[in-house]
Amino acid sequence: MLHYIKGVITDTMPGMVCIENNGIGYEVYVPETSRAYLTQDGEIITLYTAMVVREDDVSLYGFTEKEALNMFRLLQTVPGVGAKAAMAILSALSLRDLKRAIAFEDVGSITRAQGVGKKTAQMVVVKLKDKMGDVSDLDLPQGAPMPSVVPGSNKEQAVSALMALGFTKAEAMASMAGITDEGLTTQEYIKLALRNR
Repeated sequence: MLHYIKGVITDTMPGMVCIENNGIGYEVYVPETSRAYLTQDGEIITLYTAMVVREDDVSLYGFTEKEALNMFRLLQTVPGVGAKAAMAILSALSLRDLKRAIAFEDVGSITRAQGVGKKTAQMVVVKLKDKMGDVSDLDLPQGAPMPSVVPGSNKEQAVSALMALGFTKAEAMASMAGITDEGLTTQEYIKLALRNR
């Protein structure tokens, strides 16, 4: 089992890099947004790796942060999410955005990943929501509490309206987070939320 590889990126391809270590070039799948693509000639980089072994294939997946590797492994605990789907999700969303999407049940953001449909995205949210830990700092206004949205309330209707305007659920919830007033109309919540953007 390879925990990490430290070396020089000698070649890049879509979704993959070749990292040389002691004269051996390792092909490693990396997220499309990986910092590995930004390395300078001769710069040494460390990729934390996961080896995936199948009957007909052995592949290495690499990440510049341990937290991304942990999320990659966590995603694969979700039924229907294999290594390729996990990598597609981590290519479509930054780690922070993915955590926020899971915490705020923003299925739409997760379905932006290539090959990930609504059912799979819903399963990711259901299975991983309780494993996200403290999410209070994920793009909420400084010191703002996580908004409590009661089903059927004006706040929930405001969140739905913001989503109809093109906000993701996470963005709509973040916009509502700073509103402490209770008993407002749906329109008043929407106006305040738009000011928070």
